[in-house]
Amino acid sequence: MNESQPAHLPFTATEARKALDVACQKNGLPVDDAKLIRLGENAIFQLSAEKVIVRIARGIEVLPDVMKEVAVADWLRESGLPAAEPADYEQPVIALGRPVTFWRLIEDSGEKASVRDLARVLRRLHQLPVPSDLPLPRFDIFNRVSERIAKAEVLSDQDHEFLVSRIAELRERHQNLHYRLPPCAVHGDAHQQNLIPAVDGTVFLIDFERFAFGPPETDLAVTATERFVGWHTAADYESFANVYGFDVAAWEGFAVLRSINELKMTTWLMQNVNESEKVAHEFRTRFASLRSDGAVRSWTPF
Repeated sequence: MNESQPAHLPFTATEARKALDVACQKNGLPVDDAKLIRLGENAIFQLSAEKVIVRIARGIEVLPDVMKEVAVADWLRESGLPAAEPADYEQPVIALGRPVTFWRLIEDSGEKASVRDLARVLRRLHQLPVPSDLPLPRFDIFNRVSERIAKAEVLSDQDHEFLVSRIAELRERHQNLHYRLPPCAVHGDAHQQNLIPAVDGTVFLIDFERFAFGPPETDLAVTATERFVGWHTAADYESFANVYGFDVAAWEGFAVLRSINELKMTTWLMQNVNESEKVAHEFRTRFASLRSDGAVRSWTPF
């Protein structure tokens, strides 16, 4: 692991590309064909010629999560669950203050994984015994939300006060939850975009940054929340619940998890409002929804 100057600048596509150049130079990787395929919590670049995916994290403060990702990937491979694998390069490296990891490119079929695929993968994951030496933290459903709110430059004082109050309210409500299912390894960000159907039909699980030990309901509630914001049909969600064997939306604690997930989905997008007017508009739509639990959601996925 190499050190470099700390990251002072906002996490944009341009700054992520600068970190990519530095990180790849350290490992002798050409970047002529580098393509940004996603900018979210991380910047994800594809190096097609080298068949490598490069993940660039926002800052040095998430280095423990980045190191955990590699450990989780090794465990999943040993457990037989199809998952992304680290590439054979020194990692993580620190480039311009941002942790960077390198992953083997999965030959994507181009098809989108279904919610049934997700249910099958989660059911299998949640049944895996967790080795005592795997560094899984206790799951924190509010992870990074307060930090996002504190760092946000797009909020008015009134909006900031609302979000601070909202997270305090949800923390209190969450403390009173009684989960039904036994704790296990959870993905922490369990949605369809974190599955890749390969050309041979195998469905691979990716993105292990939020892996933790906690209630499986938290993984299941992601898809249930997406149903409520308009991303899945009732039939698709029913098939998800049936394949997994548990309907989290019918559990009395789901309303709390739904509200927390909507807050997380909104503050996650808030980080990228300067990337485009489309992102900024969607953030405003989501933010307005947070003020009324009963309002109809019509959100656009990013």
